[in-house]
Amino acid sequence: MSVTLIAAVVLFFGDFNIHICCPDNVLAKGFFNLLESFNLTQWVSSPTHARGHTLDLVISYGLPIMNLVTLPPVLSDHSPILCDVTLPCPVPVCEAPATRFRALDAETISKFVDCMSVRLETFNPDPSNVDHYSQHFDVLCNQVLDVVAPLKLCKSRPRREPWLSDVTRACRRACRSSERKWKKDGLQVSRELFRASLVAYQDAVRAARMAYFADIIETNSNNPKILFKTLNSVLVYQEPSSMSPTAAGNSEAFHKFFVDKVSGIRAVISGNSVDPVPVHPSPPTLSSLNTVSYSELSKLVARQKPSGSPLDVLPPRLWKAAFPCLGPSLGQIINGSLSTGVVPAALKAAVIRPTLKKPGADVSVIENYRPISTLPFTSKLLEKVVYQQLVSHLADSDLFEVFQSGFRSGHSTESALLRVLNDIYLSLDQGTSVLLLLLDLTAAFDTVDHAILLDRLERWVGIKGSALDWFRSYLQNRTFCVKLGDVFSSWEGLRWGVPQGSILGPLLFAIYLLPLGSIFRKHGLSFHLYADDCQIYSPLCQEKGHSIQSFVSCVNEVKSWLMSNYLHLNEGKTELIVFHPNSRNVDRYADLGPLSPYSKPVVTSLGVKLDVGLKFDAHINSVIRSSFFHLRRLAKIKHMLSRAHLERVLHAFVISRLDYCNSLYAGLCQSTLRRLQVVQNSAARFLTGTRKRDHISPVLASLHWLPISYRSQFKILVFVYHFFQGGAPPYLATLLNRHSPSRALRSSDQGLLAVPRSRCRTRGDRAFSVLAPLLWNQLPPSVRLSPSLPVFKNHLKTHLLRLAFPEHV
Repeated sequence: MSVTLIAAVVLFFGDFNIHICCPDNVLAKGFFNLLESFNLTQWVSSPTHARGHTLDLVISYGLPIMNLVTLPPVLSDHSPILCDVTLPCPVPVCEAPATRFRALDAETISKFVDCMSVRLETFNPDPSNVDHYSQHFDVLCNQVLDVVAPLKLCKSRPRREPWLSDVTRACRRACRSSERKWKKDGLQVSRELFRASLVAYQDAVRAARMAYFADIIETNSNNPKILFKTLNSVLVYQEPSSMSPTAAGNSEAFHKFFVDKVSGIRAVISGNSVDPVPVHPSPPTLSSLNTVSYSELSKLVARQKPSGSPLDVLPPRLWKAAFPCLGPSLGQIINGSLSTGVVPAALKAAVIRPTLKKPGADVSVIENYRPISTLPFTSKLLEKVVYQQLVSHLADSDLFEVFQSGFRSGHSTESALLRVLNDIYLSLDQGTSVLLLLLDLTAAFDTVDHAILLDRLERWVGIKGSALDWFRSYLQNRTFCVKLGDVFSSWEGLRWGVPQGSILGPLLFAIYLLPLGSIFRKHGLSFHLYADDCQIYSPLCQEKGHSIQSFVSCVNEVKSWLMSNYLHLNEGKTELIVFHPNSRNVDRYADLGPLSPYSKPVVTSLGVKLDVGLKFDAHINSVIRSSFFHLRRLAKIKHMLSRAHLERVLHAFVISRLDYCNSLYAGLCQSTLRRLQVVQNSAARFLTGTRKRDHISPVLASLHWLPISYRSQFKILVFVYHFFQGGAPPYLATLLNRHSPSRALRSSDQGLLAVPRSRCRTRGDRAFSVLAPLLWNQLPPSVRLSPSLPVFKNHLKTHLLRLAFPEHV
């Protein structure tokens, strides 16, 4: 077996005390096998010891050894070895260029507001031309900002510890002063003073470091991205997010790659076929977009994240701080765009930020990046206003695809998988095999055809008049460039696609896929969509000899529809798996015909690994491996955090991984759940400092941490509570029925569910429609009838804790 070394070059030399000149020596044989496994080369062949043995070696990897000479022993019984080695010299790191910034403190913001208030009194461009108005307003904001906060040059400085403050600097100066005094006089009293000052300095640094992390964790306790970034910086681990912007050619290379990729995909696709008939031949009409009031816009700005584009004329946080002054003009731009159906050109310019598709991917391979658009702050506000009205129209008119869970309120990957696995479990329980096909699309958001999308909006959604004009203006004449570091690429027109990173993009893509549902229903197949992830599944009927002809016909029609709509199916990443009711006969129905190349024993659906036996072994292995990796990393900074903050970080990095889609674990065998319980126990011991052989139940009870099996029940019962409150996804709500007794009973107003008749023989008892009513009806009435979701969660957690730890709660 050959092992690849991470280092580019390796050099070992010295006395190894192994007689490699004796090939029959057991130690020498093992040593040579070790060298071969790491592709290492040993260069010494002549004797290097006075007794004629070869003990001193020169071993290298990636380095040629030249002119190697073995001299006679002189100072010892070992021979000196001389050789020439060409070592690679590191490229000198050039000083980073100076960056330009604006100093925006509270005083500067106050000056900006005062100056803008004066200038806006005489600002009176034509409000009917929204593009012209927006351009003049941007020029005015830029002029005022240049006056109150001009751009300044700032040279990059070496990175310092962020917790370094005046207090720690003073302690460090005192420590160094006492150290110099002790080294000068050598007195014991000076040594004691130095030790005391050193301890004081270490305590000050520790306190400052804990305060620094406490502030970050308090501020970003619900933002794992910031926590990951902070921990990576402390652990001296740079998570690569983009290619190094050392040359201007990088941005142009990304620009060319993104353009050529989409152009190449569309070049091999036909396009423009006839769509299926809309589900609603005459959908309700949305002919105009409503304008927003100043109070509604104020609330929207307050809720909006302070993120924007490098092209923003004002920083997003300045927009939020100065909104009382800028609000009327901002409202004029947004309402003018909504009423006239014209989107200003400045709001359609996107800056692409290349982002790695998967963590740990090779940063030097340009194909591992996807384009994420950063749009101006004003553009996001305008999109948010339109998004709310479009979602309201789709919901009121019942135009949403029921089995589309992507980017919809109350829907999630977990709810989607619950429905899919529920159907699979029930089919397996009836003794029928189930086939699941996962389709993967290449650059789906980037190849969307604007003409087809506008047709969908008009024919399938009912967008007419000025509202349709707005969407046409929004899609047409869009531009983008790529930015790496401080270098911008050339600008390019965005002829296709919806911007990734925009607010409207995911919703428009879901509308673009609306005809797919009618194709699946025509062939009688079940399906579920999550954005561009498509799952198709169907039982293989025994009456037809487990024929997959209907499945193949549907897949062929779906492929044809995708091509006609400029969507490219990635054959290499499309996966198929067959679930069998009897795990002992998994090869009994192996003839999948043209679908055989896609067949795999384990597939990944929405981040969850599914195996043939639905035991989740592969997925649980991945969760355990990832959880212990983060536990080892957190051990390095445990001393920097207080216990409360360490617990928050543990929930963000470890417990959240145990909780992802944990409702799917309900009904698994205890031996499988016990492996996940070991991770939770380790996290609890890590947090509390409990010894390995101490009982863990009192610790979990004191932390109010539900065990793994009860955490899955907790998640399922929360879904059921959403059903009673009307917030559950429709495809889950149809699986549950309220209990309605035939005669007046006291249980009629207790919020019970109807339990389906038991016909479970194999795995049907793990189905959501079977398991959820059983768990729900076992709850006390006081828990089931909780008035709000937070109250329900508190009551439910208390109830489950009493069941899990009856002796400790």
